Amino acid sequence: MTEDQIFSKISSLISENFDINESGITNDTNFTNDLDADSIDLVEFILQLEDEFGAEIPDEEAEKIKTVGDAVAYIKAHQK
Repeated sequence: MTEDQIFSKISSLISENFDINESGITNDTNFTNDLDADSIDLVEFILQLEDEFGAEIPDEEAEKIKTVGDAVAYIKAHQK
């Protein structure tokens, strides 16, 4: 899967979860600062990423995912 395909899927998930238009999402979009995500929102989102991409994201790695770009990079590096 290419970075663009991963970004597109992640943008779609974010749009559904955080009620934001996909066109407003960039690699620099920060989950807590830009999307007002709290810790529960982030845990739920990480679980969705795991389901969507078939990747297991350990808690210590999930804590490092602060932006959409971080999520894309993690998935790209760990895709099966």
